[in-house]
This record gives sequence, C-alpha cells and structure tokens, in this order.
Amino acid sequence: MTVKKLGGKQLSQMFIFGAENLNKNVKMVDALNVFPVPDGDTGTNMNLTITSGVKEVKGLDTDDANQVASLFSKGLLMGARGNSGVILSQLFRGFSKAIAGKSSIDTKLFAEALESGVETAYKAVMKPVEGTILTVAKDSAKKATKAARKSDDLIDVMEQTLLEAKASLDRTPDLLPVLKEVGVVDSGGQGLVTIYEGFLAVLEGKELPEESISGPSMNELVNAEHHKAQMHMKTEDIHYGYCTEFMVKFKEEKTRNAPFSEEDFRNKLNEHGDSLLVVSDEELVKVHIHTEEPGDMLTLAQTYGDLINIKIENMREQHSAILESDHQPAEKVKVQAKKKPFGIITVSMGTGIEELFKSLGATVVIAGGQTMNPSTEDIVKAIEEAHAEKLIVLPNNGNIVMAAEQAASVVDEDVAVVKTKTVPQGISALLAFNPSSSLEDNQTTMSEAAGHVKSGQITFAVRDTSIDGVEINKDDFMGIFDGKIVTSKKTQKEAVESLLNEMMSDDDEIVTIIYGEDANEEEANELEAWIGEAYPDAEVEIHPGKQPIYSYIISVE
Repeated sequence: MTVKKLGGKQLSQMFIFGAENLNKNVKMVDALNVFPVPDGDTGTNMNLTITSGVKEVKGLDTDDANQVASLFSKGLLMGARGNSGVILSQLFRGFSKAIAGKSSIDTKLFAEALESGVETAYKAVMKPVEGTILTVAKDSAKKATKAARKSDDLIDVMEQTLLEAKASLDRTPDLLPVLKEVGVVDSGGQGLVTIYEGFLAVLEGKELPEESISGPSMNELVNAEHHKAQMHMKTEDIHYGYCTEFMVKFKEEKTRNAPFSEEDFRNKLNEHGDSLLVVSDEELVKVHIHTEEPGDMLTLAQTYGDLINIKIENMREQHSAILESDHQPAEKVKVQAKKKPFGIITVSMGTGIEELFKSLGATVVIAGGQTMNPSTEDIVKAIEEAHAEKLIVLPNNGNIVMAAEQAASVVDEDVAVVKTKTVPQGISALLAFNPSSSLEDNQTTMSEAAGHVKSGQITFAVRDTSIDGVEINKDDFMGIFDGKIVTSKKTQKEAVESLLNEMMSDDDEIVTIIYGEDANEEEANELEAWIGEAYPDAEVEIHPGKQPIYSYIISVE
C-alpha cells in the first residue's frame, strides 16, 4: 500500500486521529514533569489546543487540503493554551501557510510544510530552548525532507518522520540537563510524538476511533458580550446600533490586484464603528463590529471575496427585549460608560488572590494558573470585557505569556503584556502602575518592578527524586525560590522557614505571605511571629489566597 497524494479528507482524518491519540495519552504526557510536583499540564494544554482545531475540520465535506489545514490552524490559534499549546498552534500555522493554494499534498510539499511549521514556531518563541517540542519538531521535519527526496510514498515519509521524532525525543535529556537529572524526556515533545503516531495510523489505513471530539471553535471567539454591555445602556445612548458579524471567503480574482491586508482592513472598518474584532488567515477573515452602516461594511468586505455567515442585529430594537428577559426595569439601566483610559487584566490562581488583585486595581481577573492556563480566547474576552482604551496584561505564569502575547496581537486594542511569571511579580507590577503615564512607560516600569521581587512557593512532592543537589522524598514539602527547588522538609512550617532563610538578605524589608487551600491562618500567624524574631527589620503582610497546589506563595522585597 502506498499513498502518493494527500487530500483534504485524509488530512482531516490525520488531524482528528492525532488529536484522539493525544487525548488518550494526556495523563502520560502530563506526568513527564521536570519537577516532582502535581502541576503537570503540558498534555492538557496541547489536548485542549488541538481539540479546538479538530472541531473546525470535523465533518467537513471537502477534499481541499489547503482549506482543511487553514481551518485547523485557525482553531488551534484561538484555542491555544500555555506555551506548549501556542507552539503547537504555530507549528500548524506554518504548515498551513506552506500548502496555501494546494488542494493536495505530495511527499515534498508535506516535508516543506513541516519545515515551515518549525520556522514559524521558532519565530514565535523569544528564547527557544533546545531539548523541547521545538527540537523534536525540527529534527523530525529535517528527516521528512531527506526522506521526501528519495520517496514519493507518504507512508514511508511519515514513518521516517515519526521514527526521528521518537529518536529526537529520546535525546532531549542530553540537551536539557534538568530532564536528564530527573530522568524524563520532554513532555511537549512526547505530545507531538503521539500526534504523529495518529497521523501514521491514518495513512496506513487503520480505523479511526468513533468518539467525538469537541472544544471551543474560532466562530465562538467572536461571541462578544455586547448583550451584557447593553444592560448598562439607555436605548437612546446606543451610538452604533447594528451588531454586525460576517465572514469573507477570499477569491483570488478579487485579491490578485488588491491583496488583502488585515491591518488595512481593520483600520478601514474602525472608522465606522466600535467593538471591532478581525481575525484572518489565508482563506477567511472573520469580522465582528458595532456600526451604523452594516451595508457599507458588507460592501467593503465584498471587494475581497464572497460573504458567508452574515448576521446583523438591530441592538436598539433588541434592547427592551433583553431588559425584559433579565427582569430589569428600563428606568434602572445605567448609561453605558465610555472606555476607561486604562484597563489591567491579570490571572489569578485562587479566589483570595483574585480579591487581592482587584483591591489593587485590576480591571478583570481571569481564573487560571499552573494547572489550567487560560487560552488565547479567554484573554481576548477579558480584553473586551475590560472596555478600556489601553490595556495591560499580567500573565503571572511563564506558561501563559505566549498566549497573552498572541491575544494582544489579534485584537483591535492597544495592549501591552508585562511578562510576569509569578503572582508576587504580578502584585509588584500592579503596585507600580501609574495611570498618568503612557502605556509604553507603564510597561517598562511595571516590568522593572516585577524583576525586583523574589518569588517563593511551597508545595509537596509526589515521588522520590533528587534535583539541583536537593534530596526529595515523596510527601516532603518543597521550597521553590525563583523557579528552583532549594529545600525539602518533612513539615510545611519547616519548609517555609527554610525557604525564607534562602530568600532573605540584609537589604530586604517586606515579606508577603499568601496562604493557600492546604494552609491555615493559625500557621500563617505563627510564621509571621517567627519572621519577626528571625528578621526583626522586615515588615510582614499576610493574605488568604485560597490557591491550590502551592500552600504558600511568598514574596520578598
């Protein structure tokens, strides 16, 4: 059996089966952590991301590989979660670009598409680290290119691609010392291998699983919460009365002499309304806008291709019905507020931390953190909800930074991302915010403030190991200082005291302790008394964070 050409239907099956195989192995991928703590989420993030892509292509009745890849890429992009999910979305975004305009794929084009995906993913990462999913993708793509020079059989090329992906995965501990020290391979690379295993199974003619896969789609992205906004308006104050949504399927004869530019298109639309959201790829552009001239918007869009999925709603006529459905008397409805000058969006991993962020001035707090990273779509919705002219996003987790940057790039708002990687960094950055400064100056000042704080966490070990010279036994309480395990103790209180001894210096003046679900106020107060004796010059603040995973989050300044 040989496969010389790959059409859209078979490519769609590969995406579906790759996603299903990853779904079956999520726990295994999650378990490949470089730290022995219960925070594994690489498999979960990759699974949620690819599931979003699969929903876009499942059930498509087309054999156009270009269309399938484009829709799959779009779904991945908008559902991307965590660094692993964002990188996965970029791998297939580059793949989609490489096959633009091609209805079928041969071995050479398939290899080129894999190489294009690697190039796109590397560009998306500020500081690429070898020994990760990037390396596995790069090595296997190179192997695909070599195989495609000798063979026109996609089964043969995919077999060699998968073999090299597995070999590269086995080499990841040699490139990333922490993997070798703990005795695991890279989790993101393992996730990619499971996807490629699914690809090969389809090419070989194996049966696909019958289970359905569901997840958020791109179309759900542009479900702007304008109805909720209308609850705070008077009908006569609705300036732009028509909620207009549509998609344009590009036509080559229309874009040949006037190529589509997302930026130019967005700027033209922005002159005629607000609540604008424009998302595009090589095949389609999706638009949501509040305007007084829906017909003009459609006419403008039609210069690029065919209009599909048109929806226009008269919000003035709907206003009374919305009020009635929510049992709100019209006379009590508030006037819609103008956009605030600034909005700050931050991520919280506990209800107590959420309250703390709000008390410090955060506009919108997204629930999420170590085990459940918010997606690009979640952050886009938060940006919309903030309803501000300029916005600042504080991810508070290194695994959320890329999703935050991706969200900032797809909205029609002025957004800056301050790359906070811990809750203490987020708090410090928020305290440094100056509403009278520009967005750029705030981004600089807040980033500097985040860099000055020391961050610590206490959690427990799920297995015996040794890392960075620290012997760790199962059920020990570990102290993590700026991402590195520095102590392991039998009791939680001992671990906090030992961690603080590592963190504190003569120049430090403020210690903030946020206790979580696995700690209590009494123990926190005991720690406050201990700090008062051990470090009498330090001012201590105690807050109930109610966060999972980390019984204590500590900042020292």
